[in-house]
Parts: sequence; C-alpha cells; structure tokens
Amino acid sequence: MSLPVSEPQPKSHESLLWNLGVAAVAVLWWLIYKQLSPLAEWLVSLLPVERSSHTGEALAFFFYDVPKVMMLLTGVVFAMGVVRSFFSPEKTRAFLSGKREGAGNVLASCLGVLTPFCSCSAVPLFIGFVSAGIPLGVTFSFLIAAPMVNEVALALLVGLVGWKVALTYLGFGLGVAIVAGWIIGKLRLEGWLQDWVRDIHSGATTVEAIEGDHLTLAERYRLGIEAVREIFAKVWLWIVLGIAAGALIHGYVPENLMAEIMGADAWWSVPAAVVMGIPMYTNAAGVIPIVEALLGKGAALGTVLAFMMSVIALSMPEMLILRQVLTLRLIAVFIGVVASGILAVGYLFNLLF
Repeated sequence: MSLPVSEPQPKSHESLLWNLGVAAVAVLWWLIYKQLSPLAEWLVSLLPVERSSHTGEALAFFFYDVPKVMMLLTGVVFAMGVVRSFFSPEKTRAFLSGKREGAGNVLASCLGVLTPFCSCSAVPLFIGFVSAGIPLGVTFSFLIAAPMVNEVALALLVGLVGWKVALTYLGFGLGVAIVAGWIIGKLRLEGWLQDWVRDIHSGATTVEAIEGDHLTLAERYRLGIEAVREIFAKVWLWIVLGIAAGALIHGYVPENLMAEIMGADAWWSVPAAVVMGIPMYTNAAGVIPIVEALLGKGAALGTVLAFMMSVIALSMPEMLILRQVLTLRLIAVFIGVVASGILAVGYLFNLLF
C-alpha cells in the first residue's frame, strides 16, 4: 500500500528543485538585462575613444546589442522549448493552419505590436515560432510587425506628427505585416528554410516533444536547455556579425545625404528611401530622432515613413542573422513582398498628407 504513495516523491522533489532553479536564473537574467545599458557605457569609457564620436557610438551600440540579443535568444528559445514539450508540431500546425491561417497572421501581427523589439531582437521569437511548428507565413507576420509597429514608436510618432498620422501608420504597418505574412504563407515556401530549421519545423528533431503528456516538469526543462544548445550553436556567430555591421552603420552613416534625397520631389524618392534604409539598423524608438531630423529638413512624410519602415523591418543585420535560418531565395521573397508593401505605404502617405 505504501509503494504507490512513496514512489512519486523523488520526481516531485526534483521538479521543485528545477522550479526553484529556473526561477532563480530568471531573476538573475532580468537583473543582468536591466544593467546592459550602463555596462555598455562603462566598457566604452574604458577605451581610448570619445563617447560622442562615431567610433564611440558604434562601440556602445555593439556592447549593448550583442548581450541583449544573445540573452533574448537564450530566454525565448528555452521558453519555446518548454512550451513545445506540451504541444506536438503537428497539433500546433493544425491549430494555426488552413482556414485559420488568416486569423493567425492577425494574431501574430498584434502580438508583434505588443513586443517592442528591434528587428534582430525579434529573430529569436521568430526562430522559436518556427521550431514550434507555427506556419511560416504567421511567423513572418510577427517578424515584420514586431520591429515596425510598437507602442514606443506610436507614442513618439504622436508627439512628432500627431495622433492621426500615428494611427494611420499603425493601420498601414499592421496591414503590411498581415498581408505580407499571408502572401508568404500562401506561397508554401517551407522547403526554402535552412535544412536544420526545416527539420525542427517538421518535427524531425522533436520526437520527445510529441510524447508531451508523459514528460515530467524536469524533463520539459531539459528539453528547453537542449533547444538552446542546438539553436544557439548555429546562429550565435551570425548574430555577432549582424550586430557588428549594424554598429558600424549606426555610428558612421550620415543623415544629410539621406535628407537631400528624400526631400526631392520625384517619383523615385520613395523607392530610394527604402533602398537606403535597408543597410541601416536601429529600433523604432531609435529611428524616430532621424525621422524628426529628416522631416525638419523638408523630406516628405510618406518618404520618411517608408525609410523608417525599411530601416526597422528590412535591416541588413537582420538579413545576416536570418541567413542562418532562411535560404537566400526565401530572404529574397521576404524582402520583395515587404518592400512592395512599404512602397505602397510611402506613396499613400504622400497622397494623404
């Protein structure tokens, strides 16, 4: 009679220890994350460079973004690994695919609005969504909306250009994310993912997760750790290279030249702004001061907003990181679909305002 009662005790004790350990690590993660900005400033102060110089700006950007994105990647992939242990990829795809895919694009885009991430910071969630078996088009809707439309950008836009323009930007930004993700989903390009991501997406490396109902909590945590090891090893170098490129651009790309081109009264100003925005890298809040400066120098509103969308949704550093997840063909489709939506937004804003 006593055996059935006493046998679960070691598992319960192990789960308690894991819960306490994960909670302690989560608190430590948060405390470190909050100190990244002053840590970056301190590291720059140790170097023989002026903080206000181009080099100082680039180094501060690099020292802050590398640990930030790495920590986000680790936390999100671990969480998604644990969540994935409860739901098989087949069930997740069945829930969000087919006739529900349009609703999935809307939900993913709205989730993106609530997550104030820059483009590179949104990539960890994108990888997590793909690894959970969520349809590719839905994950792209999130990847587009997360950096391009968030409450920080909207609040700053209200102060800069008024609430009507900010709300119009919100509507257009969500529209681009939803429609672009829906189009990519309809193209059925899962075969254009990198092989290792496609294996995760199809469930080839998640045999344990399919047996989700039979796993203990400790085993689910172990699956989360294993997911971090597997994915982190494949993308960390590309993340560092992408942020390094972004830091150089952030510190050295001049604003005056861009203002002159975007202020030109010509049909090519909007596409020129989009092309010029792609090599840059910052988040929605970081690009607002540039938007203000460009508008103050006479650039057209639609052209400037197209530039802003391009910077935060199609940045070159983001593409470098995504290159480890997507094939060049899929990256080209992503850029083409999103750029088309941004061009439409730029021309419409110039007509409306």
